[in-house]
Amino acid sequence: MPDLPSPKDATESALHAECWDAVLSYADLCTAGSSAARELAEEAFALGVREIRAAEAGASRGRRTPRLPAIPLMLTAVRTTAASWEADGLGHRLDPDLRLWLNSDKAARYTGPPLRRPIALRGLRDLQEPDAALLWLTEVEALPSTVVARRLGLDPALVSEELDQVRSLFRDRCHRNHLDTPLDEECRKYARLLDAVTRSAPAAETPEDLTRHLATCVDCAEAAGCLRLNGGELPAALAGGVIGWGGLAYLERRRRAAEARLGARRSEPVSPGYGEPAENATRARIVRGSLLAAAVALSGLALVVSMMPFGGSADDTARGDVDALPVADSGLPLPAAGPSSSAPVSPSTGGPASASPSASAPGTPSATGTETRADRKNPGPQGASTATADESGETGDTDETDETAESGTAGPDRSAAPLCRVRYDLRDQWQDGFQAVVTVTTVRALDTWQVSWSFRDGQRVTRMWDANVVRKGPRVVATAADYNRSVAAGGTLTFGFIGTWQGRNGAPHGFTLNGHDCVIT
Repeated sequence: MPDLPSPKDATESALHAECWDAVLSYADLCTAGSSAARELAEEAFALGVREIRAAEAGASRGRRTPRLPAIPLMLTAVRTTAASWEADGLGHRLDPDLRLWLNSDKAARYTGPPLRRPIALRGLRDLQEPDAALLWLTEVEALPSTVVARRLGLDPALVSEELDQVRSLFRDRCHRNHLDTPLDEECRKYARLLDAVTRSAPAAETPEDLTRHLATCVDCAEAAGCLRLNGGELPAALAGGVIGWGGLAYLERRRRAAEARLGARRSEPVSPGYGEPAENATRARIVRGSLLAAAVALSGLALVVSMMPFGGSADDTARGDVDALPVADSGLPLPAAGPSSSAPVSPSTGGPASASPSASAPGTPSATGTETRADRKNPGPQGASTATADESGETGDTDETDETAESGTAGPDRSAAPLCRVRYDLRDQWQDGFQAVVTVTTVRALDTWQVSWSFRDGQRVTRMWDANVVRKGPRVVATAADYNRSVAAGGTLTFGFIGTWQGRNGAPHGFTLNGHDCVIT
């Protein structure tokens, strides 16, 4: 393996400061341990620096070679380095699902003939580097406009306007690249229809024949994600099309990191030099501390009083002893997780408005506890969104477990502790459409999985990624894709979808995993 030098000059130092966090984050998704992740990141960073220097040398000689902005270029270097590890016998240090992907036709698309490469990758490379950087930093890295403006030397007041222009330019490049792709006659006919539909208002309904075509054609489905600028699909299309394997998992990580940085800035204490004088700030802290101590004391007193017996018959005392037994000892059934146990979803955040007291049970891993490997990555080849089946259910198989559970014959044991937790996040919503992500935590290890639920307001799923979807009466059933069937005990599975709604877009209910009720968190 080549030496991994530290930054030698100001250029490499600037690249390290800009890209290292992103490179290490993706390398961590690609490997089976922290030491392997850091080694992969260092090798990839060195490779990326060499590629950037080679492009700069060519530009100085008057030969401009189109290249990606720094961060996506470094991420593709991680993928290239991982492929080299696999070829050199170091594949045991990589994630098993990544190894499968590297040896599939999906990985070959990123290094094969240019006209067969993902449309998002070609479209981003066709842009001028500053425009491509603006699009990537905003859509994928989820950086605030003020941070993007500072990085790129732009006027913060004009960033939004420039971003709209770059999005439109990227769309035109992707549409042209889609038409340049070798397409059969059917795809070429739908390419024109897709362009017309995605140029109209976000509320325009996609024709059913086009929806069916997008469910089976990878090239056209990728193009749809790049051409819809107002449907919330552009970030996923960029991440999946440029990075490939793990693109959506990387996108989710970067959004969480951006939210964490924003929250940290909001929670920073105000310096005494700004606002109140130091003496007043100290006095205010003392008063707040006293009030907090008094509140804690009152809460403790109320708890003690509530636990004190105030008479009652012998039968009451005996009944109280029985009620005090753990659920496992008493043999009393747990309430089934359903609409009554779900927390309302906040339209602004997509998360639960408040935690449900029944959302925890002994032996159930906490959704906010130690992050597992499966929760950390949620891997899957993200070059194209997994297509959906039509509502008739003609494509995609439903698990017999779900049919048994809903028919009421030999169904699962509803009295057992919950075997799964589910979180429904409403990520984006626009007129007649929305984007959501479902995350399920399982107590048991799974060889395959099927998640089903019901919508309260007649919503319809039109596209889904990282799972296959089929409607079964009023139920929506999502089944595992080929690459994410196995889930470790205590691990998580994640998939997302685009849907339509009319009138009201309430949170779904009745989530089950392989026929077992899930607690909604």
